[in-house]
Amino acid sequence: MERAQERAAMKGAGAATALELLVHGVGGTTPQEMLDDPRTVRITGDDTAAVFRRAEDVDAESRPDDYRGRPVPEAYVWCNLTSGNSARALWLLLLPFMVVNLAHWMRPTAPGRERTVRFYGLLVRLAGLTLTVLLVAAACEVALDLAAWQCAGTRACADRHSWLGFLSPEASEGGWWSRPGRRLALAAVVPAALTGLLWYLSRRTWSAYESQQPMSREPEPDEEPGRTSLGRPGFWYGRRLVARLRAAHTAAGLLTVAAAVGSAAARFDRRSGDPVLLDALGWLLEAAIVAGAAVVVWVVCRRGRSENRLDQELDEHLVRRLPLASLLLLLLALVYAGWERPSWQSEGRLPGDATFGAIAFLQGLLVIVLGVVAHLLHRTEPDPRAAMRGLGGPAVAMLACALGGVMSGGVSQRVADWLDGTGTSIDGPPVLLTWQASVIPPLLVLLLLLFGWLAWRAWLLRRTELGTVELDYAGEPRDTARTRRIAGTRAMATLTDRAPLVVAVTSTATLLLGAGALVGALTSDKTPGGAAEGTHAFVHGAAQTAQALGSWLIGFGFILFVTWGRRAYKDASARRTIGILWDVGTFWPRAAHPFAPPCYAERAVPDLTWRMATWTRAEDGRSLVISGHSQGSVLAAAAAWQLTPADRKRVALLTYGSPLERLYGRWFPAHFGPAALSSLHAEVDCWRNLYRLTDPIGGPVHLTGDDCGPEVDREALKDPLAYGRTPEHPLPAPILGHGDYQADPAFAEERERLLARLRPGVPGQRV
Repeated sequence: MERAQERAAMKGAGAATALELLVHGVGGTTPQEMLDDPRTVRITGDDTAAVFRRAEDVDAESRPDDYRGRPVPEAYVWCNLTSGNSARALWLLLLPFMVVNLAHWMRPTAPGRERTVRFYGLLVRLAGLTLTVLLVAAACEVALDLAAWQCAGTRACADRHSWLGFLSPEASEGGWWSRPGRRLALAAVVPAALTGLLWYLSRRTWSAYESQQPMSREPEPDEEPGRTSLGRPGFWYGRRLVARLRAAHTAAGLLTVAAAVGSAAARFDRRSGDPVLLDALGWLLEAAIVAGAAVVVWVVCRRGRSENRLDQELDEHLVRRLPLASLLLLLLALVYAGWERPSWQSEGRLPGDATFGAIAFLQGLLVIVLGVVAHLLHRTEPDPRAAMRGLGGPAVAMLACALGGVMSGGVSQRVADWLDGTGTSIDGPPVLLTWQASVIPPLLVLLLLLFGWLAWRAWLLRRTELGTVELDYAGEPRDTARTRRIAGTRAMATLTDRAPLVVAVTSTATLLLGAGALVGALTSDKTPGGAAEGTHAFVHGAAQTAQALGSWLIGFGFILFVTWGRRAYKDASARRTIGILWDVGTFWPRAAHPFAPPCYAERAVPDLTWRMATWTRAEDGRSLVISGHSQGSVLAAAAAWQLTPADRKRVALLTYGSPLERLYGRWFPAHFGPAALSSLHAEVDCWRNLYRLTDPIGGPVHLTGDDCGPEVDREALKDPLAYGRTPEHPLPAPILGHGDYQADPAFAEERERLLARLRPGVPGQRV
């Protein structure tokens, strides 16, 4: 009898045990800082992501009496999913792929429009496919056209670069590799190797980051109002689609190389007319490449994401055979091009203008159609908070295409300048790439004007905030410099809300300038400077200036881009700054492009879901507060959606510095819109949100409630905590902005209220 009473008492004590699961935000931190204790122990996880406790709390479950009235603190550390050694800066070269993948998730909310939603996803996947072809085509331009065809085929250029001597007909005295077709076949190794590297990285990062299976459970009905797809069982496990897309994009890259090599030889055979057999083989090869391209497009269009269930299947035959068949076609193209053709000489440039022009035209067309579809979806259920009235996805897709074009043109232009030091020995890259570089200066001028206007608006807002700051700190001795700093920080924080305007202006200008560059290149077949010859002196000078400045800006920007990337992975402060957008981009699964950087949430969300579910499902009725800062609040919300309804009711949510509504709700309305956030508020036990007016990232979520009080948001926290020196703050209090929310007494107050609601036997309090 005494043993039974003891067990009952222990069970009752354990019922009061609560867990506080801390999830950090952008930039990461250490478990010691999160738990405010130098002695921490990893209780589950690995070197990539893990849960930590203080050393004294390791056996907390066996000592429930010691935790009456206070939670067991745990820290989930996931920073190694997005940071590491400086080699990861190379992922920045995949930025266009990441950006186009973002466009997939930016569709407007449109219940009941499944076919239109699927068509939206198909258009984004096709845009992603054009970016892969563009990247490989740029590599072909550098290796095949500039190096093997133009420089190696020109004595002056080959003499300046001795490593090309064995490919030069004059320098090698007609050596075996000096035939144009063989030079192209050898140079094709470079773009083919690049394609293989992208395939390898995609496959390896999937295994390292995204292969964690979510908890198996039954799907909840999508018909419920506000139901978001983030709660579907298969949302965070896109194995089948990523494998299909990886096979299709790999095949597309290899077929692009095969087309570049084979078409050059086929054109010569058609012109020469001899021998007939080679001409026939050329037609057959081109027909096979076209058929392979059609299969690739069919594979990309055929299937989207499977989210309603945990899809364990793989299209084994497709995933394996499509890249192998494309590789076989490439090998046949190399053999065909390398066949002996004594009269074939390389001159001019390979016809790359048609290829790059077709890609640019197709990308512009896809973006326009995508905009029409997004507008139709937005009209179904208009969301006034949606960025750009639902056109955020098409605008971001346009920016992805522009980034791909700038990076491709920049590499080609820099390599051409390096190979041709005098600027006279080779023709250089296709004129379209030069035109695209030339539109960068006017675009930058437009953006400078826009940023100047935004700065002026911020200055006006700062003047308005001066009076608000004085009211917030009424009774304090006036300090003009202090007031200006606080007001200026608040004004600068509002610039985040101007991001839709910046994206709208940039994408629209890019579309129009890109169309102008395409028309100029196709109609003149000359560089901007050459096309402006004979015009007014001012026009001619402006064209030449834009051409030279654009080329220089591309090279400088490319170097700066990689330099910043390396710094972001070596310097914590730079990582926090650059990592904001990077962590947003890599939060989403690879639904549109398989070569995008890996999705850390496909590891982090299952980790958090498993931890939350195993704690709340314990027999002693444990409860849990998940406390998320910044991007950690997004992970916390996504993990809560993955729980069963019964588990969600045992979870309270505390968010601070959260971009859930300010960023995700506006840019990703179909997944974090008002209805989705309202459903999360109704399904968890309680939710409280803290924010500051000085925070450029976090903000209110604008949700009202009943059991949890009038609304989810607490009124904006004061920042700084003290205006001047006080007995509690004898030294000047810093302006915290986005960081250190736990230093505010409101944090501990809200956490205690949430825990009090979760404790059995304690009446629910209105918070």
